[in-house]
Amino acid sequence: MSTLVEQIKEKLSITDVVSSYLKIEKAGGNYKAICPFHNEKSPSFFISPSRSSYYCFGCGAKGDIFSFVEQFEGLDFKGALQVLALRAGVTLEPYRGSDPKERNEKDRLYELMECATTFYQKQFQLCDDAKKYIEGRGVTKETIEHFRIGYAPAEWRMLSDFLRASGFTDKEIVLSGLAKHPDDKPNGEIYDRFRDRVMFPIGDSGARIIAFSGRILHDDGSGVQGKAYSTASTAKYINSPETPIFKKGSVLYGLDKAKFEIRKRDLAILVEGQMDLVLSHQAGFTNTVASSGTALGDSLTTDGDRGALTSLGQVHALSKNLTIAFDADKAGMKAAGRAERIGLTLGMNVKVAKLPTDLDPADVIRLHGKEAWKKIIDGAQHIVLFYLSVLEESKVSEHTRMRAIRDKILPYIAVMPSAVERVHFIREIHLKTGIPEEALAEDVVRLMVGNDTPQKKPVSASNVPPQRLQEDNSRTTKIEDRLLGILVWQEECAPPLIDLEAFRKRLEDVMGSDQFKNAYVKLQDKKQERIFEVETLYDEPKRLKQDTEELLDNLEEEMLGRKLEELMRKMNDTEGSEGNTSLQEILEESQKVTNRLNTIKSSRFKN
Repeated sequence: MSTLVEQIKEKLSITDVVSSYLKIEKAGGNYKAICPFHNEKSPSFFISPSRSSYYCFGCGAKGDIFSFVEQFEGLDFKGALQVLALRAGVTLEPYRGSDPKERNEKDRLYELMECATTFYQKQFQLCDDAKKYIEGRGVTKETIEHFRIGYAPAEWRMLSDFLRASGFTDKEIVLSGLAKHPDDKPNGEIYDRFRDRVMFPIGDSGARIIAFSGRILHDDGSGVQGKAYSTASTAKYINSPETPIFKKGSVLYGLDKAKFEIRKRDLAILVEGQMDLVLSHQAGFTNTVASSGTALGDSLTTDGDRGALTSLGQVHALSKNLTIAFDADKAGMKAAGRAERIGLTLGMNVKVAKLPTDLDPADVIRLHGKEAWKKIIDGAQHIVLFYLSVLEESKVSEHTRMRAIRDKILPYIAVMPSAVERVHFIREIHLKTGIPEEALAEDVVRLMVGNDTPQKKPVSASNVPPQRLQEDNSRTTKIEDRLLGILVWQEECAPPLIDLEAFRKRLEDVMGSDQFKNAYVKLQDKKQERIFEVETLYDEPKRLKQDTEELLDNLEEEMLGRKLEELMRKMNDTEGSEGNTSLQEILEESQKVTNRLNTIKSSRFKN
């Protein structure tokens, strides 16, 4: 009799599972994709149907359908098992992990959170005020049930007493974040963290409840919450603290329900509040996630050994298109700024939706309907163009406008990983404001090297933040290694499967003669390893020529991107020089590089 894991593998292929998360394309007998676990431009993530496994030649990620779901969704094995069993239609049996202590603690917490969710749901049905508030915001009964919205009674220990009666210990209740000891009495009797609040359960990617966000229900405007809170001021929203099963940077509210819609629509909508998300989903915008109650990680993966994706890392893997629709007030704009910067740093296409004054997304949908919300989302502009238009509409002096461009817009351009995009948006600002491109580029370079004061010496590659240089070098090295591996493999084939001389010549032209020769010599120590890798990738060689040409294009793009960055740095040297001859030459060279990049991009659409 086959095991549960074997049953799931019989029903779900590696290709089916990975393609539900990533856009994949055929590569001989295999498939390839942009790796979700590290930032890259050229596909180095390969899926082998015959081996039921995947391997990334860029970062080394590898495994089967279970390890993929674990790493992508940030789940433990049991969570991945639950996700895949549900998808395969297999009944999930109790699983016994390898570490009984860890399994018992986390399993108990998952059970406790599920028990608490059920408790809050029942209390919601008993509280007319809670139902009146939620339904008054335009939420239907079906949506209330779908999101499992609940209510925490205005009692100090009602939930804790219920959980104790259900078999959970005080230690477990505190560990879950649902109760706490008094601040002045660390060993005193525990009390409920959430009281008199509408409760929004937060699920992990496997839909297991791991945290809550609670909105105050009765508020007289003084900051004092109800009769039971005569001495305690309370925030409008409070959220679960971090626990063994909840890490704020690893989940976004609603991502468990939105992930496949984000992949399907190739767009993620990021809102701020829980009600914004609930009503967006109810209106059909099921590719929406929310930041409230969670947090945005500023990298692709967490610091853990498994390299699991952060919340925004998952969104980045599902789609590179992100539309941010936060409230237009000061707090909303500040929160949006962080999300915008992180998205741009990850290389995403970040747009901003302009909301009416004093209305949040939930209000727009409730008062004006889903078509009004659709119009706002469809009208979203790239972040740079959005803030340029805001400045154009504002009634401020020219000097104030120029300072706003320097302080607000240029920092966004500076974090873009693509030199081509940086050049493009510098030109956009120039066309709309008349500010010389060289002046804009100079300020961008200063921001990139972490110094917002005029440079007395030329900005060189050594001034660029080490992390960025390492990432750029790593991407380029991976592509070079793959191409050199193909070269030495084909040199041993009789006859070669591609035009070997033409391939070698273009590779040498793109890399530069000296760099090519040095890399070719160094490769000899790992020659057999590289040959094994490419033979594995191209066990059906009919796609070898096409993939080789694409890799060469990707490498040339990397090299040209570096060239553009160097040209932008050279602009900094022109300050104070006599005449504009040098600057003109730099701009002409930049145009040539940009034209070549556009030629490479255009060629892809012809194939």
